[in-house]
Amino acid sequence: MSFSVASKTATNPHQEGAPMSRLPIWANLVATACHVGHIKPGPGTWGSAIGVVLWLLTETMVGESWRFLAVFGIAVVLTVLGIRASTLVARATGIEDPPFVIVDETAGQLFALIGVPITWKAAVAGFLLFRLFDITKPFPVRRLERLPEGTGIVMDDIGAGLYSLAVLHLLLRFGILR
Repeated sequence: MSFSVASKTATNPHQEGAPMSRLPIWANLVATACHVGHIKPGPGTWGSAIGVVLWLLTETMVGESWRFLAVFGIAVVLTVLGIRASTLVARATGIEDPPFVIVDETAGQLFALIGVPITWKAAVAGFLLFRLFDITKPFPVRRLERLPEGTGIVMDDIGAGLYSLAVLHLLLRFGILR
């Protein structure tokens, strides 16, 4: 059984709010992080904030020996679901990379925080580093945007998350973040 989002009309079929009557509800909820992607300004920043909250919840609710695996697992699941959901939303709206699709930022932010100890400094540094790399898209992250459909939407943020992960762990290793 497939549920659908109610049809919306718009004057421009390539803008937010274009008809999405055939879009499964799960895809809309995953892609927009339960509609948080429609919050303005800065929906991508909101998506990253959700990633930090998921990391904090996971880190505090899971036993210490399982934390790394739990955060990694959630990031991977969000990536896989996010690619499919982003593809469906992009097709339904006719927008190559809809700004309200933020599951990519959420997953990328989680990758940035894998194995990071729970401290306010690490949380802030991880958030800021991820936003920096997500916005600037250093080589070869920008190339990942060229991948087709949802893969391109999501994988550039995973690349930004991996850059952030590396820098954050270097900052931790050398005692810059204590």
